[in-house]
Amino acid sequence: MTRPHTLGAQIPGIGHNSGAVLGRSWRAHCWRKARAGLIGRRLPIEVVRRRVARAQDLGLAYPQYAAILAGSGRDVIGFLFTCDGMGLRLARRLEMPETVQQKLSALRSCTLAAFSPDGEQPGSFRTELQQVAGVAFATCGPAPAPRASWTLARARLSEILVQADLPADGVVLIGADTDAAAPAWAEAAGLARFLTATEYFAPHR
Repeated sequence: MTRPHTLGAQIPGIGHNSGAVLGRSWRAHCWRKARAGLIGRRLPIEVVRRRVARAQDLGLAYPQYAAILAGSGRDVIGFLFTCDGMGLRLARRLEMPETVQQKLSALRSCTLAAFSPDGEQPGSFRTELQQVAGVAFATCGPAPAPRASWTLARARLSEILVQADLPADGVVLIGADTDAAAPAWAEAAGLARFLTATEYFAPHR
């Protein structure tokens, strides 16, 4: 089995101040400020307990989950995995590390999706992946090319998210520690966060 960011220039419309377009960092700042104004800096213990339980459902350490909530303002409801992020061996028969399989099987109340390897038919790969993992994946689709522009990367990830019926800001991308392109894909598509395989699959204390 073989397995410079460039956006088109836009002319400001009527009423536009022609300044810089404020992106996700500004929206995240507004969210944190509004949240602090509503409930203060200290969360009620009941809220903390619910969030700890939800982090466990998602296989996230509580600090990871809290950071994602603070940044996106919404719950994590899905994961998108790269093949290397799951430690898959694309041999004659697909192989998955036992630690990864155990982690995936323990997840609750979230949707899983994955990139399919180059040259693989996504539907066939999804069937084999589900057999090896022992869990359901909503969809699989080809990953962006390593040097794809942000526009192309965003389009490719958006196709997968639409198929899985997932909002971008509720999805965390899990990729290999050495994958230099995946963090940029996550940012281009407006995902909640990128985490390395080590960060996600390491035992949480």
